[in-house]
Amino acid sequence: SRTLRSFTARKQKIVSSGQERVEQSSREMPESEGAQVILMCNYTTTSTSPNLFWYKQLPNRSPTFILNQYTTEPDFINKYSATLNSTSRTFPLMIKNLLVSDSAVYYCALRPTVTKTHSTLTQKLRNTHYRHT
Repeated sequence: SRTLRSFTARKQKIVSSGQERVEQSSREMPESEGAQVILMCNYTTTSTSPNLFWYKQLPNRSPTFILNQYTTEPDFINKYSATLNSTSRTFPLMIKNLLVSDSAVYYCALRPTVTKTHSTLTQKLRNTHYRHT
């Protein structure tokens, strides 16, 4: 199997306000094709019913929805999975059967469920960038 020598996960703060935020790990991970990778996403929210999402962004493209805690896009069912753990406040993304073509920016996003009037929803994003060199 080929080794993907320089997969880099870059942490980048996109949006954060108040007590609503997500954090993703930043690390370098040499992996082999066919391996399984887990991208961590830790979240903080005051909501009792937050919605967590993962998106994938290819170069020069808009982000594409992969999944949330309830559903996975049909094209991604065999490739990606994630389970929300409300106790540890984590939503790790598992990428199965890693390929060089999986290189992309991966965003974990949080959307609190707001029931009060005059409240605003803000989406918090951080990214993890895997790059093959």
